[in-house]
Amino acid sequence: MIRSEQEFVKALERLEQDKSVLERQRAQLQELGLQGEQLARALQPMESFHDQLREEVEMFEGMKRGDLGALHNLTSIGRWLIGIRIAKGLTQQELADRLGVAASQVSRDENNDYHAISVERAQRILEALGVQFEAHLAGPIIEDVDRNEFVGA
Repeated sequence: MIRSEQEFVKALERLEQDKSVLERQRAQLQELGLQGEQLARALQPMESFHDQLREEVEMFEGMKRGDLGALHNLTSIGRWLIGIRIAKGLTQQELADRLGVAASQVSRDENNDYHAISVERAQRILEALGVQFEAHLAGPIIEDVDRNEFVGA
């Protein structure tokens, strides 16, 4: 996951380099006589890595636009918090300053996607980011025993 503008720029450069390398590799393999399915299988690992990097770049660009989507489960809150920071245009240092912690702490937390973060800590981060959090339950809460159907919230 790309977490900073610097990483984003490096990823864009890497995408361009990989594109050139992939084109040269394709030409070399074709010169060796590989075609069709053989060529596709030979290039698949490199193309897969390239596609993954492209998806990360697109995800970062979306975060910068504030396109984070809904938080569908609490295990994803770490990536969501990182996305909010990126959308707000804050660096890890700026968030650290707002939280009163070292930038290295924010970096470690983000590299670990805020794994095992406490609710209180998540709330502090949301407040530091100037964001209010609102949760809604989806799906049935209580089963209607008589009709064996669910009653929504």
